[in-house]
Amino acid sequence: MYKDIDSNKRKTSILIFVFLVFVLGLGYLLSYVFNNQLILVIAVAVSVIQALVAYYSSDKIALAISGAVEAPKDKFIDLYRIVENLSITSGIPIPKIYIVSDSAPNAFATGRDPEHASIAVTTGLLDKLDKPQLEGVIAHEMSHIGDYDIRLMTIVVVLVGVVALASDLFLRWTWFGGGRRSSNNDSNSQIQGIMLILAIVLAILSPLIATIIQLAISRKREFLADANGALLTRYPEGLASALEKIDGDSEPLEVANKATAHLYIADPLKAHEGRGVGRFANLFNTHPPIKERVKRLREMISQG
Repeated sequence: MYKDIDSNKRKTSILIFVFLVFVLGLGYLLSYVFNNQLILVIAVAVSVIQALVAYYSSDKIALAISGAVEAPKDKFIDLYRIVENLSITSGIPIPKIYIVSDSAPNAFATGRDPEHASIAVTTGLLDKLDKPQLEGVIAHEMSHIGDYDIRLMTIVVVLVGVVALASDLFLRWTWFGGGRRSSNNDSNSQIQGIMLILAIVLAILSPLIATIIQLAISRKREFLADANGALLTRYPEGLASALEKIDGDSEPLEVANKATAHLYIADPLKAHEGRGVGRFANLFNTHPPIKERVKRLREMISQG
């Protein structure tokens, strides 16, 4: 389990580094072509403002969109006991507990840090999972909280926003012919022409590339939360069987949408995994394939 956790942390760090290099490279290229820092400054400023709003309000927005209501302790005493026990084991504050009235089994965690965290579970999850399975799911969500995953993904969203906004502004300015360098030297003009073409191609492709990196980081965090959750309960089979049961339920979550799908423990939209060919099959999925997650958890059992 520790090996799997270390591997996922390392891969996530590499992806974040690649993302930062990509953003800086795009900014440098656009600055060179336009000889003007204003486009990048505007993109960064707007993205940072959006990120601050999302950082402090994203949990409330996600809970409201999902139709989650705070769970009365007297009606959900068993759920509260599981959360409280795992909070003590993990050493993090007890999160607020919310219920989503939906028969599809699923759950998610939100909040910018452990002191401002919430866990939401559907009524279907409570009805269809046994206690060890429910403990596995809650441990997974507690791991997201303990690992500051929401904060990490907020940073990633900022980077995606910078890329998308810078690309959009660049294409608009290029369309209206503004800001390009001028040169009387034929050689320099050719180089600038090549750089302009390269910048246009990159501006068109960069939002797609940024989204792919964002989804890759999201999938890595799911693997890490699985490993940490299994470590927390010391019972990987509980989470493994819970994932199988959630995956086997064909009902999509009615309150879910593309904006909140990445928060849940399993894809609530029931999008088909494995579309595409080879290593590109799950490139645009918010979650790793359930079969792969279950396989890794059961390998932890065998490696003991």
